[in-house]
Amino acid sequence: MAIIPIYNSKGDADVFLEYPYLFNRTGDWIGWVTPKREVYSVLGHYVGYLTNDPRILRKRATSTLKPRLEPPPAPKRIYPPATIPLAPMMSELTQGQIDVLLEEPERLHPLDIGELREDMD
Repeated sequence: MAIIPIYNSKGDADVFLEYPYLFNRTGDWIGWVTPKREVYSVLGHYVGYLTNDPRILRKRATSTLKPRLEPPPAPKRIYPPATIPLAPMMSELTQGQIDVLLEEPERLHPLDIGELREDMD
């Protein structure tokens, strides 16, 4: 399966998609994408949505939070590509949208770190 770079609004590839799994630049699993292009963290929390740019965006004010989903089984680590294509031209963000990778990157983190991680007893 092909590895697709996911860019932030500055044009940097910060995340890689090997459908349905999302990985960070070091190859750690950080989330997944649903068939409706909704993005969830490894803990099952809603993060945002995947655009055609491709970017991960989120509405600035969310009146209804999406329920937590059960994460899929953890995938094997990937090795991101050594060379990455330049980012495509991206549409402007509206005032109601934020770029998750720029403004809230902590929403996508590996299983072993992150402030949204559940406490271990």
